[in-house]
Amino acid sequence: MTLDDFWKLIDDARDGDGDAEGGDVAHRLSAALVQRPAEEIYAFLEHQATLMTRSYSWPLWGAAYLANGGCSDDGFDYFRGWLLAQGRDVFEAALQDPDSLDAVIPDGEEVESEDMIAAAPSAYKTVTGAYPKGPKMRLPALGSSWDFDDAKEMQTRYPRLWARRCGG
Repeated sequence: MTLDDFWKLIDDARDGDGDAEGGDVAHRLSAALVQRPAEEIYAFLEHQATLMTRSYSWPLWGAAYLANGGCSDDGFDYFRGWLLAQGRDVFEAALQDPDSLDAVIPDGEEVESEDMIAAAPSAYKTVTGAYPKGPKMRLPALGSSWDFDDAKEMQTRYPRLWARRCGG
């Protein structure tokens, strides 16, 4: 399975009716994955782990914090699951400019999807009878952060997202 195949599966899962925020996408994704051999599901998991690692950064975490009114470690994982459910273009744009998320985050809703993170492991278990061992994510060191509760700092870093989520 190539990275293009990975994103095509997500795009296909996004094309169905219902909630494109993550839950319905994850359900359709899991249904598509169980039709594939275990090796392909595992390859999907490897791409997912790589993308979760690529998206592990303070700038994106700050955007998640602002979007959700707070963001724990687990919440950041679930936010990145939601981000995967948005498709390749939104994902790549957010890595380049997390403030670009102002255009896709729905008003008044938290943006998290634990289901997206669990879709492939669940499909793997359905196909093989056991959860996969790995792949292991090797998250990078984040370096120095800033105070996510500093309104002026957050407004400076995320002007569009700030205006959308905080009204000003």
